Amino acid sequence: MAMAIAALELLYVLGSLVALRLAWQVLEWGWLSPRRLGRALRAEGLRGTAYRFPAGDAKDEERLLAAARAKPMPSLSHAISARVGPLVHNAIHEHGKISVVWIGPTPKVILSDPKLVREVLSKSSKFGDFQKPKLPSHFIKLIAQGLTVHEGEKWAIHRKIIRSAFLVEKLKEMLPAFTVCTGELMGRWEESMGCDGAREIDVWPEMQDLTGDAISRAAFGSSLIEGRRIFRIQAEQIKIANEMTNLYIPGYTYLPTKPNRRIKANAREVEALLRGIITKRETAMKNGHADDSDLLGKLMQSNVEEAHGGGGSSKPMMTMEDIIGELKLFYFAGMETTSALLAWTLIVLSMHPEWQDRAREEVLEVFGKNEPNINGTNSLKVVTMVLYEVLRLYPPIIDLERQTWKEMELGGVRYPPGVTLLLPILAIHHDPDLWGEDVDQFRPERFADGISKASRDTPAFFPRLGAADLRRPELRAAGGQGSAGHAAATLLVWALAVLHARAVLRLHRAAGTRGADRGQENLIILFTEYCDDI
Repeated sequence: MAMAIAALELLYVLGSLVALRLAWQVLEWGWLSPRRLGRALRAEGLRGTAYRFPAGDAKDEERLLAAARAKPMPSLSHAISARVGPLVHNAIHEHGKISVVWIGPTPKVILSDPKLVREVLSKSSKFGDFQKPKLPSHFIKLIAQGLTVHEGEKWAIHRKIIRSAFLVEKLKEMLPAFTVCTGELMGRWEESMGCDGAREIDVWPEMQDLTGDAISRAAFGSSLIEGRRIFRIQAEQIKIANEMTNLYIPGYTYLPTKPNRRIKANAREVEALLRGIITKRETAMKNGHADDSDLLGKLMQSNVEEAHGGGGSSKPMMTMEDIIGELKLFYFAGMETTSALLAWTLIVLSMHPEWQDRAREEVLEVFGKNEPNINGTNSLKVVTMVLYEVLRLYPPIIDLERQTWKEMELGGVRYPPGVTLLLPILAIHHDPDLWGEDVDQFRPERFADGISKASRDTPAFFPRLGAADLRRPELRAAGGQGSAGHAAATLLVWALAVLHARAVLRLHRAAGTRGADRGQENLIILFTEYCDDI
């Protein structure tokens, strides 16, 4: 009996210690650490909002977004910064170019100085001084891995292999897939034309389908059916992940909720499909029947070549898991960003027919009635200027984040570890101090002399699509996105060349700001009228 009582007392003591430890961790996480970080940032002279337990400014952000979306956008307006990112927009205007907001117990320092943004991105890539945000490792594995989540040596190895797979000569071999996709799209539109020679088109799902088909063909070629299935699953993964972004519950992604169970089931199916495709390719390569006409083939071939050239080792430098991660990322990086940019480009051109006419004239002058080719796309200056300006007004990625893992100095300010640096791409692109008073106007001519001279004083353009110049897909943007960006940039120029040559777009009705404001509820409809002389 005495031993039983002693055992119970011991369990009680141990339970009390565990409870005290958990209570201390919660106190440290939700109160003590934020207070220390807030004092350190104020001591450096940074201004911003004060921390409020436990969600910080998260509720305010939701309220501001809901209020912004409750009002329709002014017709033909490109002033979207306050609508899409009202919390960041208000913080910059109230507290300055470098200001502090809180999401949960984490301070986010907004850096709207382009020079500081470039310094952060450069140090993140080269030296690892600023790290990418850490999501739960199992959550990243379920959704997408790849180049953008790696750090240090692994990032360097993957980047080298992927760059080898996407040399311009190799990229040319993927262009027939883009031609087929855009040709099929135009064929569907032409078949469904009304008796008046026109039809209304909801460009968002059309561009999603075009992007998905192009990515699937470019990635897997002969395994197109499996590729399309992977695209649909990954699209669902994005939708679920977006719905979970506003949840600030520690450990939520580990709970057996319906969304978490669905994400896991989708991940298992995607990995099974990818393993099957990769295994078939590996068998074919061993039998001397390698096919490097698509992304997977190029990636596997580049991996083998790099391994054989690296110190005599015959072991590939990327495992099957690594390749699966890169393919998942290829879908993720290309799906929403490319389809949104294509849709917005068509919308903006329909709003500004004079630039649509100039782009069409250029496409017809360069290609005539022939199929586009990669050499010709290098000469599409007007189309490139249009794409740059659309990327400026409606960047697919509106902000980036990096974290300090040790005390760091940046721009004369010392940041303690545990701070998130928010790089507000959209706010920078809509800053009149950088672009002039016409910042919210569609003026592609600002890029006539290139990116470096488009803005005042310092380059302030962060396309984040993976190509420093859409006419030169072999180049990476500062901190670019690797393989998906190269193919996406080429697809954009390619698709627009075909569309410009065969269709005249006129805005019939536009509602909402799909893509740029992360909203998915509104439709954008175009009136399409085909040229009689083409």
